[in-house]
This record gives sequence, C-alpha cells and structure tokens, in this order.
Amino acid sequence: MAIETEIKFRVADVSALAERLRAAGFRLETPRQFESNVLYDTPDRSMRARTEILRVRSYGGRWTVTHKRIPDDGVGEDRHKHRVETETEVADGTVLAEIFQSLGLVEAFRYEKWRSEWTDGTGHCLVDETPIGDFAELEGSPEWIDGAAERLGVGHSEYLTLSYGRMFEAWRAEHHSDAEHLTFGAVAATKT
Repeated sequence: MAIETEIKFRVADVSALAERLRAAGFRLETPRQFESNVLYDTPDRSMRARTEILRVRSYGGRWTVTHKRIPDDGVGEDRHKHRVETETEVADGTVLAEIFQSLGLVEAFRYEKWRSEWTDGTGHCLVDETPIGDFAELEGSPEWIDGAAERLGVGHSEYLTLSYGRMFEAWRAEHHSDAEHLTFGAVAATKT
C-alpha cells in the first residue's frame, strides 16, 4: 500500500520556477502536457464524504485509474498531505467510464491542467497550470519535501494541502462563479 505525501504551493511565474528548479538540482522529466481528470462517486457523494476519490486521468497519451483515501492511522494532513494511493494504467479510460456508470457511479467532477514534471532523482516537483492559477506539487518523503521546499525558497507558511477540488470550491466562492468543473472552458466562461 503506497502512501503519497505531498504539498502544493502557488506559483507566480512558471518560467522563474523552472530556473529555480534547475538551480536546485532538478531536471525536466516530462515536458508540459495537457491533463484531463474525471472523478467518479456515488450519486449521494458518499466517497467524498469519506475523503476518497476514484479518478480516471488522461495524460501524455496514457490513461490511469486511481483510488485515494486517508491512511488507516487517520492522519490525512499535518504540514503535508498524506493519502493511500492505488493506481494502475488502463488501455482506455472511456471504456472504464462506461463500466463505472454501469455500476451506478456518476461523473462528479472534472478538472484540467497543463503539467510538467521535474525530478532531482529522489522526489518530484509537478508544475500545474490550472484555470484558477499556477501551482506546484512536491511529492516525496516529508523530509525530502521540506528540504526541496527550502532549496526552492518556499516556506512552510506557503504549503497547501487542499485538493484541486477543494481549491476550486474556494475560488468559486471568492469569484461568485457558477462553474461546475475546473476546466479551462468552464472557468473562462464565468470570467466574461
């Protein structure tokens, strides 16, 4: 059972972050690519109520299905976000969507981003350009995350442990938006 540990932080300038990453010993592992995600849940959102997600992702010509949940010890967030993550590649996410819907699951939330992946050989920095702003995720051990953040000039006070879904809810409230999904088209339509 793999535990994913991460933090996010806001990025004011993606190009400047790329320079800081290079200076901190990171190398570009995956150039900027479009990513599309769909979360599935029961009609009454019981998975969300249990802090679980079931996601189908299309990224870089590959499809993956992921289930995430809080670890058995109940520690989901401290300074870092911790989730049990079970993930596998699938041949066709559209077929998987049909299976989920046949089982009574519904498409609960869509989100999109442009993502590039960096590594220093130990952990990863994922740079996400989303419809509501740019963010980076540091994924690795808690010690590695704190060390990498320090090398990048990111203080603990800048750490974010919210999911993109929760961040989108806050953005919607702040901008009085009725967008239902965190997609470039939906967010752009509410900004006009």
